[in-house]
Amino acid sequence: MVGAEVTPENLGDAIAQAIGIEIATIPVYLYTYYSIDRTPGDALKPGQDAISGRLVQELTSKGMGLAEANKIALDLSAQLMVYCNKAGAIILSVAIEEMLHMSLASNVCQALVGTPQLIGKSPGPPWPVRLPGHEPQFDINLAPFSLEQLITFLKIESPTPLPTELLEGAPIPYTTIGRFYEMIIECIENNDLEYFPERPQLVPGRHYYAQNNIDTLYYDKEHKPTYVNADDSGDLIYVQDRASAVEALKLITRQGEGNMGTGMGPNDEVPCNKPTDQDFDDSTKQELCHFDKFAEIYCDYEALEGTFKGYNLGGISDYFVINAPKNPKASDYTDPAFRSMAVLINGVYSYIFVMSEACYKQDSNTQYQTFMFGIHKSMIFILNSLCGDIAKMTYTVGKETFNAMPTFENYPFGLLNSPKSQLIDLYNAALALYPKASYLQQRFLDLPDVPLN
Repeated sequence: MVGAEVTPENLGDAIAQAIGIEIATIPVYLYTYYSIDRTPGDALKPGQDAISGRLVQELTSKGMGLAEANKIALDLSAQLMVYCNKAGAIILSVAIEEMLHMSLASNVCQALVGTPQLIGKSPGPPWPVRLPGHEPQFDINLAPFSLEQLITFLKIESPTPLPTELLEGAPIPYTTIGRFYEMIIECIENNDLEYFPERPQLVPGRHYYAQNNIDTLYYDKEHKPTYVNADDSGDLIYVQDRASAVEALKLITRQGEGNMGTGMGPNDEVPCNKPTDQDFDDSTKQELCHFDKFAEIYCDYEALEGTFKGYNLGGISDYFVINAPKNPKASDYTDPAFRSMAVLINGVYSYIFVMSEACYKQDSNTQYQTFMFGIHKSMIFILNSLCGDIAKMTYTVGKETFNAMPTFENYPFGLLNSPKSQLIDLYNAALALYPKASYLQQRFLDLPDVPLN
């Protein structure tokens, strides 16, 4: 770790490493998000009604009177519904901003180094993986929502070093993602570098990254709608010179780690104190940075779990977290329908990066068409729909029943046919085994046809 430095000679490698760090977080956050059932229950009795009925049964079975059980169950079920929706909204809001961070870092790469390499850079399999260069190293898993998984998220986003002995690392070692970006910023600020603003970038003002959508919204106990992202927290930045490059990199760290406030403590201690001004990433103090978003849902989880245990009830995750496998691969699914759906999702997920990289090789008009009608449609509509579909599929291993989950693997598109045509072949193969996916046919046909090269 001693002497670790970003210099003009290794700046290109450092920026590529930064892009890899941002990409590495995306499948992890998405996997955990899709393990949360935001309308728990069943088809006949979804949501709070199902939870309250279950709680009444559990409370009365422990000797509580029916009237008291009804009152407590109604309150607890409302708290649980707010919590699971808020947790889901927060995790997805972070995943969306990680896509923004990937593009901000890619803009810096384009202006200083050349076209960013995004295709095939998503990590795994196999999982677990580790953030490249992070000291100390720690395992990152595709895993369902839990306190343990939130600890991993907090380690990723911690603004202060993890309290563990450091080791020599590679490629470029760093103790926090924020410190790594500071090293890149110091190199940019202290050297006379050549910029190429004429190269195509993803520029602000075109609504490429919507700060919020229906899935980053949750309702409180009074049914008041709340979006977890703020409109003024940041947009894409057109990198033309030293100042704009530094601005883009500082935005990434401000949204992720905040302004270097309190991070993880010894023994994975999570700060549950009230956020301070430096924990917000927007000027109006409406949106917390990633670390404090995760700290909030971690601390809320512990508090609500304590309330449930006070009534001798089970863990709260039993009510809204599906039984998702840990670190699955598409090849793990023996059912052909499950496997074909997992492979299709991998194709859609991989095509997002194909389209993203293509945006740095196209003129402005084509770029807009690719991003708005390709990435938005695939990320928001197709990927979200398919991940929701596969999570409803169940399979049994021994005596345990699991929900199938997306595996977020890089799909190896061939060179003889366009990625879009290969994606449509994957869709048709999945459709033959899972006819319910027919509603997505036009969405696939409408995707832009983007070449690999």
